[in-house]
Amino acid sequence: MDFCTSTNTKKIIGALMVGTAIGVALGILYAPAKGADTRKNITGKGEDLADAVKEKFNDLVDTFKKEASEAKGKMS
Repeated sequence: MDFCTSTNTKKIIGALMVGTAIGVALGILYAPAKGADTRKNITGKGEDLADAVKEKFNDLVDTFKKEASEAKGKMS
């Protein structure tokens, strides 16, 4: 039961991150700025998003390892 709730929470957080990234990208594209400035902003936001995705992935891997270790301990 806890695993399902944890999985659903992770899906919601992931969807929220994707939605936020899309909103930021659209906001940048529609903001009145020079092309060069807009490209710099998009590059910066892309790097920020990549860092956030890497961090989230690492958190998920750590959680999976912890849960696998706990399950292995219960089976012993």
